[in-house]
Amino acid sequence: MSQMTMTPVQRRDVLRDDPLAQYSRMLEIRHFEELVNELFAQGEIHGTTHLCLGQEALAVGIAAELPTDHAVAATYRGHGVALALGMTPQVVLAEIMGRSAGCVGGVGGSMHLCDMSVGLLPTSAIIGAGIPIAAGAALAYQTLEEQSVAVAIFGDGAANIGAFHEGLNLAAVWKLPVVFVIDNNVYGEYSRIDRTTPFEDLHLRSASYGIPGVTVDGMDSDLVQDTMRVALERARNGQGPTLIEAKTYRFAGHSRADTAPYRPEGELEQWKKRDPLLVTKQRLLKKGAASEDQLDQLEATIKEELESVLDEVRSLPSPNPAAMFDHIYAEQVSV
Repeated sequence: MSQMTMTPVQRRDVLRDDPLAQYSRMLEIRHFEELVNELFAQGEIHGTTHLCLGQEALAVGIAAELPTDHAVAATYRGHGVALALGMTPQVVLAEIMGRSAGCVGGVGGSMHLCDMSVGLLPTSAIIGAGIPIAAGAALAYQTLEEQSVAVAIFGDGAANIGAFHEGLNLAAVWKLPVVFVIDNNVYGEYSRIDRTTPFEDLHLRSASYGIPGVTVDGMDSDLVQDTMRVALERARNGQGPTLIEAKTYRFAGHSRADTAPYRPEGELEQWKKRDPLLVTKQRLLKKGAASEDQLDQLEATIKEELESVLDEVRSLPSPNPAAMFDHIYAEQVSV
């Protein structure tokens, strides 16, 4: 059964104990993002879009360990997180292309994805906005005495704003069940981290709040999953938050208008030696989980399926302009 025909919850569940399924999802994310890039260049996607090429292992490693009743607050660079958590390529692409069958009716676009069936809170275009939102979700879980945990995923640039310090401080004081994940992809928009931050090991900031801070190779989904497992268990046991810094690298520019001319010569090529797809493929081959031909066929199949998804989405209607006023007010509030 193709992962693309599963329900969102099934798509999440299949990741937990299946390395081949995790590799398949990473391939899906990579080729989905490449497809989005092409569509943007062709004028079929309006506005802008932010790709997570090279960062697939972080999204899949988190999703593989996270139950669907946990909340995730992600950023505008959220396509990969949405797909990893279980949202289907059809509903994500429909939203990006402004079709009414999109996850928020085609009015949110690339930066605003949401599916509460898999715990994805609305992704935000505001830098660091997910940090206090995740802390709020964690407070709700704590108040209701539930075992769920909230996760905030944000970039290295967000670690320099007020919401980061306020969110971590409050979460530490109240021992909230939340995991803060810094996606340290070296660049905050167009600025390299060594030009904006006095040190590059951002997990060390956890000491200011008396919580654990750990670093992990964000290009390796297995290591990400192992690190998440420890942090989630700590949160569930009432021990409070953990700050995880995942060392990653985005292979594309900040947005599709950015060709990344500011990169030092050879930096991208050096990071591509640690491409998450290459790391995972080599591990699967070494373990004998599949042959190279099987993995190549898997990739070809995913590309074909995404082309079918594109044909389907292209045929869907756009929302009525009045749809922008939907979901603003609650019709009825239960007390």
